[in-house]
Amino acid sequence: MSRKVMCVKLKQELPGLDEPPFDTDLGKRVYDNVSQQAWGMWVEHCKMLLNEYRLNPARREDQEVIVKQLEQYFFGEGAQAPAQYVPPAS
Repeated sequence: MSRKVMCVKLKQELPGLDEPPFDTDLGKRVYDNVSQQAWGMWVEHCKMLLNEYRLNPARREDQEVIVKQLEQYFFGEGAQAPAQYVPPAS
């Protein structure tokens, strides 16, 4: 049986993550407040950020950018797509 959380992103009670995504206070906050569904949305958003800004997740400064974006996405104003971002045509 999956654990339920009141998802901060989708504003409803949904299945939560199986474990914190990282071993930090932010990881715990995500675990407590973000649903699996919203986390999947973040993963897609993050891929777009990595591509648009040509971020390298192995570089510490790029990791900091990603963490800031993640905080904004779930707990801030909401993340914005980069100004020049054009979503892929479906």
